[in-house]
Amino acid sequence: MPTWGTINNELQVLLLEQQRSPDQADPLGASPYDRIRRKYSAALAAYSGRPVIVYASGWLEFRPVPDPRMLQVSTGDLMGFMEAVHGLDRGPLDLMLHSPGGDADAAKAIMSYLRDSGFEPIRAIVPISAMSAATMMALSCDEILMGRHSQLGPVDPQFTLTTPDGPRTAPAQAILDQFEAAKTECASNPAALAAWLPILRSYLPGLLNQCQTAQEAAEETVTAAMTKYMFKDIDPDEAKAKAGEIAAWFNDHKMHRSHGRPLRFDDLSARGVRVSLLEADGALQDHVLSAWHGVELSLSGVNVNKLIENHLGKAWILSGGGLQITIGGPGGQAPGGAQVPPSAPQRPPLPPANRAQRRAQGRGRR
Repeated sequence: MPTWGTINNELQVLLLEQQRSPDQADPLGASPYDRIRRKYSAALAAYSGRPVIVYASGWLEFRPVPDPRMLQVSTGDLMGFMEAVHGLDRGPLDLMLHSPGGDADAAKAIMSYLRDSGFEPIRAIVPISAMSAATMMALSCDEILMGRHSQLGPVDPQFTLTTPDGPRTAPAQAILDQFEAAKTECASNPAALAAWLPILRSYLPGLLNQCQTAQEAAEETVTAAMTKYMFKDIDPDEAKAKAGEIAAWFNDHKMHRSHGRPLRFDDLSARGVRVSLLEADGALQDHVLSAWHGVELSLSGVNVNKLIENHLGKAWILSGGGLQITIGGPGGQAPGGAQVPPSAPQRPPLPPANRAQRRAQGRGRR
């Protein structure tokens, strides 16, 4: 299967052909980005024998967004999954995840929707990174497929507090620990209260209780999902105990120290998570990475914040401006032949790689 560079060259050829075509391209048709992405997603589904749904965010593309939540897991993503599951055969499913995380309740709702829709077993495929709430989604699957370079992350809840210097995000456990430290220090040295007051003013009513309950909810959600699905074939009591230990480890801020700490294959395998190494099956690895390269080229080359798409080309896309777009299938056509908008405006093709190519292209234009 081709590498990222080969697929990128394939995309550039399509973009140049579109640019040079004497016939105006159909503004409502599939773009070269769409065609490349769907080609390799369909090839993965054909090889694995499973439908594929891609859930990917442009969070690593380093471009400004109006609201960071547009890149995160949110309840509104259910609309995209409703679009993507339409027309798919129920049964086994491959769910490709690439996300910084977001709303834990939304992650739970999305996975519940997929289960209620008749998909089982579900295999999470992590080509690069599925963090925080996206890690919760992966742990709610029956198994996880990832490469040695891939990563999940801790699931300990984070809270954003309003401070005089602007919003600040902190782990729930850090907030609880800091409050205990303030109590201890002020009890032994009342004069320290003056130094603590600016911090304590940002602790809104109910914050400490929210931190505690959010931690408990995250752990309970992961424990319940792993017990029911990942460890469904072992004794229920043993499954619950095993799932609880794993969930507690993912939720342990004191151990991981950073919400962004990468947790890789060896870490997960040592803890007993049902995870398979992508490199163990060369053919599957080629198909997964080619499908991912097609997705990544769209995330980097088109102003797309979020993409939810099945291997048949039925997609829901959140554009850079916040516009929600649906694509009905191959060729950009909805069922029944009705035309729908293309995915997003395209970036112009890359310039030729060397001086000789640029001269040849210049002569052709003249």
